Amino acid sequence: MATLIQTESFLTNKDQPDLPAIIISSSEDDTFALGKKIAALLEKGSVVALKGPLGAGKTCFTKGIARGLGIEEEITSPTYTIISEYESAVPFYHIDAYRLRGDDDFYAIGGDEIVYGGGISVIEWSERIPRFIPAGALLIDFEIIGDNKRRIQICRGNK
Repeated sequence: MATLIQTESFLTNKDQPDLPAIIISSSEDDTFALGKKIAALLEKGSVVALKGPLGAGKTCFTKGIARGLGIEEEITSPTYTIISEYESAVPFYHIDAYRLRGDDDFYAIGGDEIVYGGGISVIEWSERIPRFIPAGALLIDFEIIGDNKRRIQICRGNK
C-alpha cells in the first residue's frame, strides 16, 4: 500500500524513500520542489518514467529534476524534438514520447542508445514506449485532482 506524504516532507533526510508513495502537490512550486528532491535519488543510468494527462505537471516536475541536477538552462517540453539533451555531471535526457507510435518509433531514432547509454533519462508519456522502461526505473503517475492540485504516485519498476 502506498504511503500518503506531503511534498515538503518527502526525502527530508535524503534517505531512500519508502515506496510506493503518494504525494499531494498543491501548486506548480510543490511539483517543481518534488522533482528537485527526486534528483537526489538519481545516478548514472537512472530512468524516470512519467505518466499522466496533458497539463498534469510532468514538464514542471522535470524542470525540478534538472535544477536538482545543477542544470540552470531553461527546460522546455521536447514534444516536437522528442529528445532534448542537457549538460550536467551526468548527461540529462528529457524525452517526450507523445508523438511516437510506439517502441519501434523510439528505437528508429536511436532511443535505446539514450536510455541505456549511462545518462539520466526522464521520459514523459512513457506508456507509449514500454519496452524502453527498464526494471528498477522510477515510475511516476500524475493525476489532476483540482485546479492546482495533483496526486503523484511514485514507485519502482519490478526488478
